[in-house]
Amino acid sequence: MRDVRLVVADDAEAAARAAAECLAEAAGAGCEIALSGGSTPRRAYELAAGRQADWSRAGLWWGDERCVPPDDPRSNFRLAREALLDRLVRAPRAVHRIEGEQGAEEAARRYELALGGIGFDLVLLGIGDDGHTASLFPGSAALDERRRLALPVAAAGVDRVTLTLPALLGAAQIVFLAVGTGKAKAVRRAFAEAPTREVPASLVRSERGETVAILDRAAAAELDRIRSGT
Repeated sequence: MRDVRLVVADDAEAAARAAAECLAEAAGAGCEIALSGGSTPRRAYELAAGRQADWSRAGLWWGDERCVPPDDPRSNFRLAREALLDRLVRAPRAVHRIEGEQGAEEAARRYELALGGIGFDLVLLGIGDDGHTASLFPGSAALDERRRLALPVAAAGVDRVTLTLPALLGAAQIVFLAVGTGKAKAVRRAFAEAPTREVPASLVRSERGETVAILDRAAAAELDRIRSGT
């Protein structure tokens, strides 16, 4: 597939384990790591904490965040705190939370200042059913940004802050994690078809390292059909 190394696991648990190994290795090496939100990575975070309980050398960031307080059930930070941070023996040396409760504009401004000249060593991303990744949605004007590293994004339900394409493409390793039959179409469009603004995940490829897609068999089902010519 186009500029992507595919890892197809037997099931969702095995896919989470593969993603956890990437996270644990990066944490142990003292890397700058950006985490994904959504429900898919929760198990990977739990397993990563069990595999590497000392994250004291690592810096932790987020690919996007909803503009809610950090204890809100919709918060990506809360997900990571419950599934990962609260399980560690030694916390990361720095946790760079997106301050969504400040509102999208101010939170994006503060996050960009924190990012400074940081280059990510590992970015973990998910894929929405519509092909979005982080909070970069199909056809969004945010996809045209070439200078800023973080932007406010108006979204259904609640506004968000997202890393931009320049921030993501500069990562040494980009790891997508997608599981379940509901992601199969988006996975095919992101990794087996021509890149397009209508599938933002198709635009995200590391410019200085590698891009990996960790999938379970259900999420990879339409890729298998392409390979077999059916």
